[in-house]
Order: sequence, then structure tokens, then C-alpha cells
Amino acid sequence: MDAADRRIVQATQAGLPLEPRPYHAIAEATGLPPAEVMQRMERMLAEDAIRRIGAVPNHYALGYRANGMVVWDVADEVVDALGARIAALGLSSHCYRRPRHPPHWPYNLFTMVHGRERAEAMRAVEAIAAVLGPAARAHEVLFSTQILKKTGLRLAG
Repeated sequence: MDAADRRIVQATQAGLPLEPRPYHAIAEATGLPPAEVMQRMERMLAEDAIRRIGAVPNHYALGYRANGMVVWDVADEVVDALGARIAALGLSSHCYRRPRHPPHWPYNLFTMVHGRERAEAMRAVEAIAAVLGPAARAHEVLFSTQILKKTGLRLAG
């Protein structure tokens, strides 16, 4: 990442400007031509320096107050395949594998579910559990009680 890439990341890390031509605004802020900003961002996406560009809705502002991290103890030999099936359901905003930490933390599959009320979120948990079937030996739902952080990595100036 060179200095120009870094300026682009710093200019976009809080989100794209909310205006009709956001890349032109980034170009103005970074001193680069708009075409170069777009080319550099496409390259950074291809190189995984930027993971994605997309809308990130604030689910709290949209009324989704029941947000639960569901941790699952899924057989290791099927966790990847089942995780892909769960992610494809569209019932969770996040679905990923994490290492277990026995004996106190046997969970290796994590899904984040959302609902306007807990009952709605729990219906998603039940649907996921049905797909996992007996491969899920146990699970826990950890509901959020407060927002501590809502940002990703930030580069310093």
C-alpha cells in the first residue's frame, strides 16, 4: 500500500460520502483523479486490502433490538460444509468458524441473528438448528445488552 492508497483508505474508512458522486468526493479529498481512485479501489479489492464496498445498515436504527450471537458446538468434520449452508440461508448477518477453547468453550461455529424482538431472533436460531441437526451438539444464544464498538480497523493519520 503506497501513500495514495493509504489516503484513499483513510478517506473511506468511515464510509463513502453520501452524495451522488462519492468517488469524485474521495478524489477531491485525496488529490487524485476520480478514475485513479476507482482503479486503485478495484485493485485493493482484488488484492483483499479492502474486503468489500457495500452498505452497512445500522440494525439498531432499523428497529432490530434483539441481536444474538449464537455459538454452536458442531462436529469438526462437517462444520465448514454446514457453515456454508447456514450462511446461504440468509438468517444471520455473520457466520464463521472459530477455534474451540476446551474445556470451558466448546463452540466452533458462530452466527449472528437479529430480530425486532427476541422471539423473532429465536425463530432464526430454531431454523438454523434444524439445518444443523444432530451435528450441532450444543449451542448458546448470547444477546447483546449494549453497543460498545461499531467500527472496523481505522488507520491513523
